[in-house]
Amino acid sequence: MSARTTRQYIRRAQRPDGSGTSIKIAQRAAGTVEGVVRSVAKPLAKYGFPYRKPSVPKSVVVPRKPSELGDAYETEWARRPLARAVRGVIIEGPMRLAVRTVASPTVSGLDRLTDLLRTEHGDAPSPVIFAPNHHSHIDTGVMIRAIPAPWRAELVVAAAADYFFDAKWKAALSALALNAIPIDRDATSRATFDRLRDVIADGNSLIIYPEGGRSPDGWGQDFKGGAAYLSIRTGAPIIPVHLDGTGEIFGKGASKLSPGRTSVLFGTPLTAHEDENTRRFNERIESAVTRLGDETLTDWWTASLNAGKGRSPKLSGPDALRSQGAGHNGWRKQWKLGEKRRLSTAGIRRRRARRWPDLG
Repeated sequence: MSARTTRQYIRRAQRPDGSGTSIKIAQRAAGTVEGVVRSVAKPLAKYGFPYRKPSVPKSVVVPRKPSELGDAYETEWARRPLARAVRGVIIEGPMRLAVRTVASPTVSGLDRLTDLLRTEHGDAPSPVIFAPNHHSHIDTGVMIRAIPAPWRAELVVAAAADYFFDAKWKAALSALALNAIPIDRDATSRATFDRLRDVIADGNSLIIYPEGGRSPDGWGQDFKGGAAYLSIRTGAPIIPVHLDGTGEIFGKGASKLSPGRTSVLFGTPLTAHEDENTRRFNERIESAVTRLGDETLTDWWTASLNAGKGRSPKLSGPDALRSQGAGHNGWRKQWKLGEKRRLSTAGIRRRRARRWPDLG
């Protein structure tokens, strides 16, 4: 600011029209407020903690405060009455509308769950573990809407701690809207297992994705043993589920939704045989979901024949294609995947001719 401009500003402030007086009044008011704040704070200046931040000697290294995010995030508040009421409104309102608009799911196989839903005195059914394949973030919304109401009312979702619980707002939203609890998908800790076990012991059912994450290329991934281990330790039956079409709507790496149709097929509940270890039970769970995938593309009879002969198409694709990976022959995987999708709910919805047994 030049000297001439400064003199003009001073003359304008001193004009008798009252503008200069207003500035002086504002200055006095600011000074008064500042004096009041100082007079109030002055008696506290001689006091230390907790009125002021405690001092720390320079030679002392202050340890970092433990993170409250990730698998350490506490979700107990999300299962209290108020949060449950809010979640019920979300599930029956916005989520229901969004799933119907974006995914339009067709649900089948509910008759296989009748025995578990039937109780003698009309009580809530015993907790179960739903184990679906995983291709998209919308899988959870589709699953919640497809699961029968008696289980839906007490349903918990096992969600990746490094994705859904890496920020406070995301963790709070996941816990409230989905009743999600964080799990470490790379190495399940004892604390995580205890949390899941306690949730089931409290009467809650669980959705857990045995693949550990969404499909990176449209094909399935090998199942991890978390669901099998939890079922063996808690006694909760495993309900295999096959989801079809969600990857084409919003798969991994997609930047926008592409609304379409999906299908949800529930399988026969599974429990571990006596002396069956986690690895073998996990293989049986994966085989059950694989068979459901074949049934989605064909029919019950064809899928049963293929399963009996050990010819069910693998969720991860043919072995030859798996070995090729994303190299120069990766186009073969995409071509085979396109052929699979043309037969699925996400493609042209063309069904193969049904083959029924000749009963004579």
